[in-house]
Amino acid sequence: MVPKTAVILVAGLGTRMGKRPKGLLKVARREILYRTLTLLGQNGVERFVIVTNERYAGLYREFLERHGFNAELVINSEPEKGNGHSLHLVKNHVSGRFVLVMGDHVYGEEFIREALRGSGLIADRKPRWTDVGEATKLKVENGRVTEIGKKLEGWDAVDTGFFVLDDTIFEITDALERERGGDYPLSEIVKRAELPVTFLDGLPWIDVDTPSDLKMAKRMLVKTAVKGTGDGFISRHLNRKVSTEISCLLAEKVTPNQMTLITFALGVISAFLTLVSLPLAGILYQISSILDGVDGELARAQMMTSRFGGYIDSILDRYVDGTFLALLAYSTLTESLWYLIALLALLGSVMVSYSTERFKAAYGEDAYGSITALRKLPGKRDERIFTTMLFLLYPVGASIKALFLLLAVLTHLRVVMTAWLVKRAKV
Repeated sequence: MVPKTAVILVAGLGTRMGKRPKGLLKVARREILYRTLTLLGQNGVERFVIVTNERYAGLYREFLERHGFNAELVINSEPEKGNGHSLHLVKNHVSGRFVLVMGDHVYGEEFIREALRGSGLIADRKPRWTDVGEATKLKVENGRVTEIGKKLEGWDAVDTGFFVLDDTIFEITDALERERGGDYPLSEIVKRAELPVTFLDGLPWIDVDTPSDLKMAKRMLVKTAVKGTGDGFISRHLNRKVSTEISCLLAEKVTPNQMTLITFALGVISAFLTLVSLPLAGILYQISSILDGVDGELARAQMMTSRFGGYIDSILDRYVDGTFLALLAYSTLTESLWYLIALLALLGSVMVSYSTERFKAAYGEDAYGSITALRKLPGKRDERIFTTMLFLLYPVGASIKALFLLLAVLTHLRVVMTAWLVKRAKV
């Protein structure tokens, strides 16, 4: 069962970040603390206790009021002491099981969801994003921590700064308060308690201690923001490799809606370029296809996803494709038969999208998530656009006619195969 209370420690002075409150540093236009509270709240945590220092208490209070989080502030008047003391200060503010999170860590959605199911210290044996040299390392025997420290050799896993504890932990903090006068690190509590360990290997998380960590956190959020299941072959192997790099550059500067409009404008311009230069039109069409992934990546990285945004993006894509094929036919074809074939190609490009969207409306599920065989069918938008570009790079002889014929056959065949797969899976 997911604990209903989470404790977040943000009492540090942020000396390596220009004495700024690290919990309020923004990564991809969102504060670190906003990300943590939102993701925990989306996964069942209802109440938050935040430990901060007197210097930053006003900033955190204003932040919480602005966003409407159900949180209680606990002031650590001696932030120079170890973070174990910060944990001890919440002794009378929590009971039973609770989550403990470091406020300067950025976690991905999948990490939070899985970590809440664990117990004790959540550890990573295959950290992908954090600086292992600076990370706190663990030795684990029989599922419990036996040694912990940054300079530990022969370590088994890395401390992710995420814990699922219960209030018996305060028996240990009580003892350490008496022995150390309140100055002791959280690692000392972990070692004395011999906390159980839950391994979550390779999931996205990072400890933000320096400006370079902040940049890596942004990269992590963008790279793990790829939707994936609905991507075609070209998106998986080409478009996403480029679009995620662009998203990393734009994550602090551009909103998803702005990117959607930019991509739409480029797509429309590429369509009108068919009247001027077919190779240039094809190249710009492919560029717009690459950029079409950026708005979704930004939306997920910036925690700005919305159903309406996805809805509008899908509509604008149809307008771009329809305009491009219509103007391409107008600028290159002269015979009625080929106009008909071009019309079938245009209709098929719309129906490919409609067939999967209609599945979602009928069954309330994502088609590509529900029927995995759909992911292997050729003819998705990214593949059609890339193919179109290739034909337009060297538009000789009957190449444009061949393109329209190929698109007409491919798209309608895909729609038929989609209907067959849906029938086999759902009827």
